[in-house]
Amino acid sequence: MTVGISIRINVEKIDKARLYKGAKGTYLDLTTFVDLDNKDQYDNNGFIKQSTSKEEREAGVKTEILGNVKVFSNDAKGATGNTAKVKAVIQEADLLEDDIPF
Repeated sequence: MTVGISIRINVEKIDKARLYKGAKGTYLDLTTFVDLDNKDQYDNNGFIKQSTSKEEREAGVKTEILGNVKVFSNDAKGATGNTAKVKAVIQEADLLEDDIPF
């Protein structure tokens, strides 16, 4: 199963204080929320923003939306007739957690 997602961000909105040095370069943690069943008026399925830590989320810290995401390929939907399988995989992988190592 494959889901193709196009991401467009405004790099001028990146909070550079949230960039961090790693062993192989400078990194930026991002979080995206994708609604496979609905699109906004611009044909986007969701948005992308800089990630926050668990403590920041609990304290109510919000980061600015940097851009949008658009699903352009969803072979799972074509194969199953719905997006339940894709949603289950996304939930199982915990793609909304901020401890993803990339």
